[in-house]
Amino acid sequence: MLGIEPVIEPSALEEAVETADPERLVRALSAQKAADIAARYHAGEIVIGADTCVYVPGTAGEILGKPKTHLEAERMVTLLQGRSHEVYTGVTILRCGEGVPAPYSFVEKTTVSVWPMSEEEIRLYSLLEEPMDKAGAYAVQGTFSRFIKSLDGDYYNVMGLPLGRLYQELKRIPEM
Repeated sequence: MLGIEPVIEPSALEEAVETADPERLVRALSAQKAADIAARYHAGEIVIGADTCVYVPGTAGEILGKPKTHLEAERMVTLLQGRSHEVYTGVTILRCGEGVPAPYSFVEKTTVSVWPMSEEEIRLYSLLEEPMDKAGAYAVQGTFSRFIKSLDGDYYNVMGLPLGRLYQELKRIPEM
């Protein structure tokens, strides 16, 4: 969609950032992932690292990553249903090699509102495979779309990569 042909290579890096600030978390993790992948590429090549989390505002201000079990997915969906939450994606763009400009990072935020869900709807959705590799235990473009009440921000950000913003940022970076 951006007019580039990417090689998609997931980072196997152990995520080692501890913060209660979702913006700082995704910015740091996207930079770590980009640096990990860049170590395997040649000078001059561009690497884009990204990380997404779901943040549930409130007194506790909980950050939701990917659930490890279906029971954890059920707990996350229960927390999200009937309210709004924020989706943060951090993106880091870097050019491989020595003497190149420093990596550039940005964070995109989208607010998502979810319709109230019955216990049965939550249970049945949580038993699917769909929530298991998704931040916040849902895929906006999948089965969970029937529970999305509204989005304020970039739809693609909720999918995990804010394409429009990424395109604009790539245009601004010299020699990108």
